[in-house]
Amino acid sequence: MPQLLRSRRSYDHRIREIVCQTGNPRIFQHLHIPRSTTASWLSRGHRSVVSLDWHHDIASVLDENEKLKRRTERQTAIIVLLVVLLKLSGFRLDEQRLPDGKAKAKVLRAVDRCKDALPLKSALRLVRLSPARYHAWKRAEKRCDLDDRSSCPRSHPTQLTPAEVSTIKEMVTASEYRHMPLQTLAVYAQRIGKVLASATTWAKLVRQRGWRRPRRRVYPEKPTTGIRATYPNEYWHIEVTVIRLLDETKAYLHAVIDNFSRRILSWRLSERLDPTTTCEILKEASKNLGLMPTVVADSGVENVNAKVDQLIADGFVHRVLAQVEVSFSNSMIEAFWRSLRHQWLYLHSLESFTQLEQLIDFYVKEHNTRMPHHAFGGQTPDEVYFDQADRVRDRLTAARRQARRARMEANRRESCRVCGPPSSRQSVSVINAVAKAPP
Repeated sequence: MPQLLRSRRSYDHRIREIVCQTGNPRIFQHLHIPRSTTASWLSRGHRSVVSLDWHHDIASVLDENEKLKRRTERQTAIIVLLVVLLKLSGFRLDEQRLPDGKAKAKVLRAVDRCKDALPLKSALRLVRLSPARYHAWKRAEKRCDLDDRSSCPRSHPTQLTPAEVSTIKEMVTASEYRHMPLQTLAVYAQRIGKVLASATTWAKLVRQRGWRRPRRRVYPEKPTTGIRATYPNEYWHIEVTVIRLLDETKAYLHAVIDNFSRRILSWRLSERLDPTTTCEILKEASKNLGLMPTVVADSGVENVNAKVDQLIADGFVHRVLAQVEVSFSNSMIEAFWRSLRHQWLYLHSLESFTQLEQLIDFYVKEHNTRMPHHAFGGQTPDEVYFDQADRVRDRLTAARRQARRARMEANRRESCRVCGPPSSRQSVSVINAVAKAPP
């Protein structure tokens, strides 16, 4: 059977006053007051009690209570309305910036004023301000008076002193230490006892302060523009690249590209690096050719050997070595290797030599006949090499100009509720502008 709950007993305040005045806890034994209750009365002392006997008019108390009730209801309604508007507007102080310092100070004062009536967490939730941002604003109010410091040295006591920062700047910008890398210079400063700071601190200061080390380059820079031909078959570029299959088998791809048109004149895929392959593709490229082109090649064994020398002596081609006989690189054919690998070959699983040869044959044909080159204004290498462009550049320019006019007409025919339908005068001006535009 469940135990009945005991009801809490209450006593008249005058009984407590008498017990406290006399100091006798047994003065009212007939009331059977527990000893623990009388003991707590004696230990806590007299408690002030406001009774209605102090007021001569009970009606005034009830009237004041009614006024306070109406005022509380009115303020509650206002707060509810403001909270609903705040939620509907979607305004959040943790997602909006307040660049004005006075606005931040007003928010902080309003939150501090509400601390007596509301917990801090509830006040921040009401204004949609995150606790982290609130405390960051509070810390920003207590700024350090030292203008040469990014943060107060008392709150960040481990930061470098101004003397240490000045020493780091002197060593970084000094010509005496320009041969030392920054990490080595930081350790050297520790060894000689000047600045005992890590290399990451040095790098951070150099990056933030924008210090520049005295490293003037004296060695001549490489040319940024390579060889540029003025007609087809004036300059050729030849090179070999190595392609690995899935089974780690190596395949050697030789190719010749024309400098003027970027056309692949000849190519050959072999299973080993054979000097005769270079001779074969050069003979194939110069077949039925009345002039002797200049071939730019590197100094690899496939390009510098007795058989290639004999081919040059027979008058097929003239050879110059890149970065040896001329100050230019063989970058044009290397750019084709990069496009071939990353735009096509590496998109397939290269499992066999035959598959690789088929993929290269497809890409070379696409490169020569179908893929327009940006440097030629939309013309393909075959059209430039054989002079069959048929004014492709002019045709594309005229097509873009006409498309722009059609786009302007279509957009100006559209209307919305803001701009409204185009007026007749505006339509006439648009038609006249289109008619007067150059073809």
